[in-house]
Amino acid sequence: MSARATSLGFDAARLARIDAFLAEKYLAPGKLPCAMTLVARGGEVAHWGVQGFADVERGAPLAEDTVFRIYSMTKPITSVALMMLVEEGKIALDDPVHRHIPAWRDLGVYEAGFIGAWRTARPQRPMLVVDLLRHTSGLTYGFQNRTNVDAAYRKRGIGVLPHKDGTLDTMIEALATTPLEFSPGAAWNYSVSTDVCGYLVEKISGTPFPQFLRERIFAPLGMHDTAFEVAPEAQPRFASCYAAGPGGAMVKQDDAAASSYLAPPAFVSGGGGLVSTAADYLRFCRMLLNGGALEGKRLLGRKTVELMTQNHLPGGKSLSDLSQSLFSEAAYDGIGFGLGFSVTTDPARTLLPGSAGEYSWGGAASTYFWIDPKEELIVIFMTQFLPSTLYPLRRELRTMVYAALE
Repeated sequence: MSARATSLGFDAARLARIDAFLAEKYLAPGKLPCAMTLVARGGEVAHWGVQGFADVERGAPLAEDTVFRIYSMTKPITSVALMMLVEEGKIALDDPVHRHIPAWRDLGVYEAGFIGAWRTARPQRPMLVVDLLRHTSGLTYGFQNRTNVDAAYRKRGIGVLPHKDGTLDTMIEALATTPLEFSPGAAWNYSVSTDVCGYLVEKISGTPFPQFLRERIFAPLGMHDTAFEVAPEAQPRFASCYAAGPGGAMVKQDDAAASSYLAPPAFVSGGGGLVSTAADYLRFCRMLLNGGALEGKRLLGRKTVELMTQNHLPGGKSLSDLSQSLFSEAAYDGIGFGLGFSVTTDPARTLLPGSAGEYSWGGAASTYFWIDPKEELIVIFMTQFLPSTLYPLRRELRTMVYAALE
């Protein structure tokens, strides 16, 4: 692997020290159960570090084909699915969302009150499809714990995972009677917007959302382990998920042997419901880096991918200018948002090495990926630890990967 890393323009010793760093800082002290670091360049894998345990208590070692909960790394996949329908002329980015969800025509913006006694104002403009893709819709997540609106999300179970009773249809119905946090386009707020994108894919295509993803994305790309549930034959490869417990101790949050992911979910979350492997997600990333195609299978046009990976925040602003969210899977300074992922607009403002135009996102269990078209670079990090914000893993990983480039 070191010879290949060198041929791909890396200092092999510097790449190797990433694993040593993760082992010493996070694995040995019991801060993480496992760490998988996949670095690819020019279509080839330069480094694939596999450390720790898929299940600590059972002593099951992590493996290259371990299946992970990718949570919000589902969002770019759902966004690609919706953009496929945009390319087919079945929906447009500037369509009002109520054209496709008539019950949302009269959605108001929160002024005061609570469930059953809302006081709302008319939005400055209707919510557009592009607002869903870039999280400027006025929707929110219940875990924000910031306003009466996200408290209503918690009470109604909107966007909750796992959601054993709700469906995409019941989510849309609940949102029809819940006010927006702000007028669409006025701010950025991490939200259930991408779950709504999944609903639109299903409604417009006339195909169940999991089937659409399977037939239009996973099968063409050879992503055989990616789905909304773990297939029976893959269950021995499924990792348990851990969380920060009392006093900082790591505790098991979801046992792989008894997980809800072992059966198809009622609520199919385009915002966070998929499981996958590093190899599968690499194929998805390679498709994007290749301009929408992989090994003769084209999912999107090259110009569509270019459009998706530009900053779409109003006025060309950054997340630090527009965000009112208490949570994000990305830092704010020097970062904008495209159609499904964050986009670096000004590397100097991030205070991290990188390139303008790179795009990325992460998941709640501390998974992360980024694609740097200028360097032909793909990096995928997999683990299973909640929350993703406890450790500066992503900052450290970016610093060390770029430091290894010759």
